[in-house]
Amino acid sequence: MMNVRSLILILATVFFLLPAAAGAADVPGVTDTEVVVGVSTPLSGPAALWGVTALGMKAWADYVNDQGGVNGRKIKLIIKDDGYNPARALTNLQEMKGEVFAVCGLLGTAILNASKEFFAENQIPLITAYGDVRIWVKLPKEKLKYVFIAYPDYEDEADYITKYAVNKLGSEKLALFYQNDDYGKMAMSGVELGLKEVGKGQLIGSIPYEITERALGTHALKLKETGADSVIVYATPTHGALIVKEMAKIGYRPKVLTTFTLGDPIMYNIAGEAWEGTYIALPGNSGVPGADEAADKVVEKLLKYDPKLKGKEYLALFGAVSMMHFVEGLKNAGKELTPETLIQGMEKIKDWTPEAVGAPVTYGPDRRLGVNASRMSQAREGKHVPIEEFTIFKPRF
Repeated sequence: MMNVRSLILILATVFFLLPAAAGAADVPGVTDTEVVVGVSTPLSGPAALWGVTALGMKAWADYVNDQGGVNGRKIKLIIKDDGYNPARALTNLQEMKGEVFAVCGLLGTAILNASKEFFAENQIPLITAYGDVRIWVKLPKEKLKYVFIAYPDYEDEADYITKYAVNKLGSEKLALFYQNDDYGKMAMSGVELGLKEVGKGQLIGSIPYEITERALGTHALKLKETGADSVIVYATPTHGALIVKEMAKIGYRPKVLTTFTLGDPIMYNIAGEAWEGTYIALPGNSGVPGADEAADKVVEKLLKYDPKLKGKEYLALFGAVSMMHFVEGLKNAGKELTPETLIQGMEKIKDWTPEAVGAPVTYGPDRRLGVNASRMSQAREGKHVPIEEFTIFKPRF
């Protein structure tokens, strides 16, 4: 029979082990075999095409899981549709709270602005988000702790596009067609900055549109009336396609330069031949299928896990790269997975190029914008062909 002293020793051992076991069980979205990632994205509505990024994340997670996962854990995604609506996105995040360990690839400037406090308040890491990076610049450092962004700054990008138009294309009169929100307004700021610094050229018109609009014939006429020889476009793929088609319909064919959010060659399918010759500033955080060998290797794997991504490779790759950031952070975090160890794991990423795609990424205790870069491309015969190397901008935060 067990003596009293032995029983006391056993009970003491169990007592001291319980807090550690309970602590592991208390990490939402984490078990010994699984880690859960939440994704809120527009699978419907005016920006539904951008929702393909979530499908790219899922395909890459499936690929990683087939390789054994990360530190013994498989990655599970919970994907919810927000329709590009901030209220729906916030509802999605609240519903996922307690179920997910991290959120990946949150999309939309208005959505990011509405939810920016959520991650620190709930100690949920946000690994990459797609929207105006200046939102994060304004947050105090303690609230930035949970946020890791790899995305071009819209003002830096618009500045780059403007200087390219003036210096490389000889543009003298520019007009801006932009979404009437913070996304478009940052473009305006960048265009004005670029013109000021280059010392020539002028912005002679700026025509906004609302996200709910579909009839853009009047907008095209207003752009034509400005007399601009070049039009810079900051819009959703739907509105970007509509405006170039409407301009072509009335015989107005200026040089068109766009933000990277129109970087998917699927624009040829929705804009038609009017898209040929468009200049697109491609992002440093991703690559170009059909033009980058490394991007093509990743896409080959994505199509194996989700054949429906055929024809949507650009945005699928964009999302897959976001999942690569999360996976790299998981690897660095080690087996004992908590929000704190993931943060430390992300901060260890230095001069890293995910699967050789895009420009190098660096995070750190005082750096949360991992890569901020652009390179110009042109729409040529169904492809977006890079015509410059990456221009690296300073990290904003």
